[in-house]
Amino acid sequence: MSTQLVKPLITEKMTLQGDKLNRYGFTVSPKANKLEIKKAVEDMYGVKVERVNTMNYRGKNKTRYTKTGILSGRAVHRKKAVVTLVEGDKIDFYSNI
Repeated sequence: MSTQLVKPLITEKMTLQGDKLNRYGFTVSPKANKLEIKKAVEDMYGVKVERVNTMNYRGKNKTRYTKTGILSGRAVHRKKAVVTLVEGDKIDFYSNI
């Protein structure tokens, strides 16, 4: 079930939200729903999830000019989840380092 979580989002904004609001961000599988994400986080980190917010990001069109001509393509689509934990629970992403 933890295949729903691709990787944690470790950015400056998400670190501040983790400290102040007890929210943590993850890149998740595009087919995962909120219930699956909640269960995956609870199983992997041993915490209690209060709320899950998801965002779908469409891949941007990219164009590159090269010697052989113009190359066009698209970046991959991705889905983000922001998980709010109950009061008192924390996730430490840096404990395995």
